[in-house]
Amino acid sequence: MPKPHGFSYRQQQDDSVVITHQGRTAATLRGGRADKFLAEVGSGDAQLVMARWTGAYKFGNERTAKNHPRNRR
Repeated sequence: MPKPHGFSYRQQQDDSVVITHQGRTAATLRGGRADKFLAEVGSGDAQLVMARWTGAYKFGNERTAKNHPRNRR
């Protein structure tokens, strides 16, 4: 699976964090969630962290999971 790319974030004056993906707003974090995100993004791969926080990390493996015997109906 390719590494996530195209994410960026900016911290607003009101301490909220806006995460964008290819120029479009993907998530807005406020309060404790924003603090937790900033701590996590500083200690790891920023693109992967932003993909996880926005829910965009799932793309690419759905077909494989669908064909797994456990998921067949």
